Amino acid sequence: MLQFLVAILVIIPVIFLLLEVYFRTLDAYAICVGVGGPYPKPLWQAIRFALTLNRVSIFALLRTYATTYQKSYTFFALGRVYLHIIKAEDMEKILNSSKHSKKSFMYSFLVPFLGEGLLISGGSKWSQRRRILTPAFHFNILQQFLKIFQEESVKLSKMLQLKDREEGGIVNLPALTSRHTLDTICETAMGVKLDSLEEPDAYRNNIYNAGKLLIDRILQPWLTNEFLYKLSGYKKRLDKFLTPMHSFTRNIIAQRRCHFNVVGEDVASTSKDIYGIRKQRYAMLDTLLAAEKNNQIDVEGIREEVDTFTFEGHDTTASGLTMILFTLAQYPDVQERIYQEIKSMHEEKNGSPLEVNDYANLPYTDRVVKECLRLYPPVPFISRELTETDTINGYPVPAGTLLCLHIFDLHRDPQYFPNPEHFDPDRFLPENVENRHPFAYLPFSAGPRNCIGQKFAMLEIKTVIESILINFHLSPITKREDLVFVADLVLRTVDPIKIKFTRRFQN
Repeated sequence: MLQFLVAILVIIPVIFLLLEVYFRTLDAYAICVGVGGPYPKPLWQAIRFALTLNRVSIFALLRTYATTYQKSYTFFALGRVYLHIIKAEDMEKILNSSKHSKKSFMYSFLVPFLGEGLLISGGSKWSQRRRILTPAFHFNILQQFLKIFQEESVKLSKMLQLKDREEGGIVNLPALTSRHTLDTICETAMGVKLDSLEEPDAYRNNIYNAGKLLIDRILQPWLTNEFLYKLSGYKKRLDKFLTPMHSFTRNIIAQRRCHFNVVGEDVASTSKDIYGIRKQRYAMLDTLLAAEKNNQIDVEGIREEVDTFTFEGHDTTASGLTMILFTLAQYPDVQERIYQEIKSMHEEKNGSPLEVNDYANLPYTDRVVKECLRLYPPVPFISRELTETDTINGYPVPAGTLLCLHIFDLHRDPQYFPNPEHFDPDRFLPENVENRHPFAYLPFSAGPRNCIGQKFAMLEIKTVIESILINFHLSPITKREDLVFVADLVLRTVDPIKIKFTRRFQN
């Protein structure tokens, strides 16, 4: 027995040494040395990431690397190159080229939920889906969606008035904004009012729980293996949430199709059915149903796109809103200036509701929102795969390299944003934007695969700001120094962010 243990103790280091030598002979190792970054230690880095790092420390470590190297850098693990992009010039090279539009393998873990919708698909399928869905974000459609945004914002303000009376106005922001944006996207995408359902929280809870499990898989390397994933029980737990969600979406599509086939795109009836569909209003789903009639998309393709919009359209906007409201609470002078700008716009309208162009004519509000999205981009990280050899830091990087594009670090590049942690809306004055690299600020990505819903999101965000600041003062409970971020699909913190809402005018 003793001899066996001694043999094991001798063999294991030898195996490690041989693997270390083998990895150092690979082209990937030479690439990492050439491009620059943490000195490649193939086995050590892999073991360290697998055993010691968690979602908090991974986020912090990547920020440390960006600050240390101040240029795009590589990371080497188990024979594979991970190229981390943090410079505007490199972002442009990747995002502005159709040859680098392929999403990385990490997005494949979202397929059980979203299928191969607009977020995940590539090539001709992505191009066709993008063409189908682009009209859903036309200016005239946004004007229709604005009514939904305003109604949901009024509902949100009423909810905050209750919290002001019953809970002293202290609110858990992520829970509040996530509920609001999910309700909004469900009505704009599917034409469904969740509050009108018999169990309004069932779909909300399913989508939250499924999202968490999907993220857990992405961030736990051992779960990338399909066998271990099933053995761990994660797949069974995920299916428990995905099955009713997909059933709900398919039922909505079937009902909307019946109405669409009867009255066409002008859905004029005002009655509601058991799914709470508001049939008198346009929904993004109607664009997909029109494409189905023209044999451009099938039933499952419609389901993929509806689920994609619901998942992506609520989570990212909720993250953005959370950080914007948090920031406004930290700066009462900024908050007051926005309030005065919005109040002046209301006075010009003489009591009429604001229209899309009115929200576009709030220049200070616009600059504040952009600066908040710079400091706290809702999607801090995206990933691609090189499909052709390209040059980074003067070194050729081959096809197949995994690209990690860090929007969070890009937005903190002192070359384009001096004193980057300082909050300064004047960074977005026209004269300051004019001379800045066009790929230095990417809250909605850029290039051919930029966010199709960015105008939708900005209008929704401004509608919420308008409704809230007309009715409430915002005060900080969570301070900026309390923020601890975690690695996730969208920007999140370890602890819920809280602020206090106080009514401006008491009855």
